[in-house]
Amino acid sequence: MKSTTDLCKSCVDYRTMGLTEAYYEFFIGLTTNNNKTWFDAHRGEYERDVKAQFHAFVESVLAKVSVEDARFSGLIPKDCIFRINKDVRFSKDKSPYKLHCSAAIQVGGRKQMSAGGMYMEFGPEHCAIYSGVYMPERDELRKIRERIAGDLEGFDRVIHDGDFVDFFGGVMGEKNKRLESDLMSAAAIQPLIFNKQFYVRHALEPEDTLVEDFDEYVVRAWRASAAYNRFIG
Repeated sequence: MKSTTDLCKSCVDYRTMGLTEAYYEFFIGLTTNNNKTWFDAHRGEYERDVKAQFHAFVESVLAKVSVEDARFSGLIPKDCIFRINKDVRFSKDKSPYKLHCSAAIQVGGRKQMSAGGMYMEFGPEHCAIYSGVYMPERDELRKIRERIAGDLEGFDRVIHDGDFVDFFGGVMGEKNKRLESDLMSAAAIQPLIFNKQFYVRHALEPEDTLVEDFDEYVVRAWRASAAYNRFIG
């Protein structure tokens, strides 16, 4: 984990917090007992160790992010947290519950997944923080590609920034095999223009989330993605 000693003073005015071992123990039990009977029998642990814990964690992250970007002010955890119940209507896997908690710290809440925020997901088998744009609509995708093509050097500086590289490594996403002809010369210089997704990912181990200032670490990840999100957004 990175040190958080260089956080701005306004951030450390808030309480700090991470997740707990009890949070993960609930999901470990759910992994082999993913059914309503087991869940109902352990609902007390879920309400206390998972739901309340994650709610408080998201609330703390929102408070810190709002200090630096007023657009997030007024958001509450309810706006951002996804339900633990899975949508199994079109899935072969009919187990009813997700094996993680997730939230979109996003202007407009979880229903608005544009550049500028982050999505986080924490469970015993998968912990990660995402940012960027995952599935842009056709017009938005074209605009992102045009922004990159119009300032190749600027984009290069953003994706090679030290904090960005430390947290995310690089830009991820599936690619198109073909592009509009007017973008081809720029794409020959910057192949990321072929991307049809422009997201970034910071993977973690569950034990990384147990430190008491993990909420501040998440804010650092969001901050590291800010210049990138401004560029593509």
